[in-house]
Amino acid sequence: MQDYGYTIVNSKESALETNIVLRKTYLLLSGTLLFSALTAVFGVTTGAMPGPILTIFGMFGLLFLTRALSNSRWGLVAVFAFTGFMGYTLAPLLNFYLHNFINGGILITTALGGTGVIFLALSAFVLITRKDFTYMGGFLFAAITIAFIASLITIFTHAPIFQVLVSSAFALISCGLILFQTSLIMQGGEKNYIMATIGIYVAVFNLFVSLLNILGFFAGSSRD
Repeated sequence: MQDYGYTIVNSKESALETNIVLRKTYLLLSGTLLFSALTAVFGVTTGAMPGPILTIFGMFGLLFLTRALSNSRWGLVAVFAFTGFMGYTLAPLLNFYLHNFINGGILITTALGGTGVIFLALSAFVLITRKDFTYMGGFLFAAITIAFIASLITIFTHAPIFQVLVSSAFALISCGLILFQTSLIMQGGEKNYIMATIGIYVAVFNLFVSLLNILGFFAGSSRD
């Protein structure tokens, strides 16, 4: 005979745990996004130029450190170090738009606003409908791999149309990752709020960069 009382209690505990992870994730995400914005502003005002080697090693090194410390109190320090560094690496890109486009500030603001609207809309859709998008995991991994290879090709081709296509692909992938990560928390597949924050943060970060590149392509007005 099935113990329905135990099933109901267990279901309530699971829902409570999911809500706690969601609350902690969005709270930490808000803090890291703000901190990332502050380090980006600092990088812009100081004319920071991290360079590709420092960026790659710093990004993957801090990401690995965050994952390793995600179950300890030091995980919070690591996640702020990672997101702060990511914001800092945005400085060259932001300075490029500010100094080479007449409406560079507007482009950055528009990309930032668009990122916020898309993130809120996608997150709200998952939270309200409770649809399961975790099935997208394999597809997203394959799409990221292909888009990454394509982005390496743009380094050698320098074809603007190809670059905007790659940015569009990354924007769509980022939207898929937001759906996937949010759904993963909702389905109880991600119980570590630090790793959940990292997953969503990376998606939001890439979405912002992709939107900025797309807007820059269609702006058509740069300083000589």
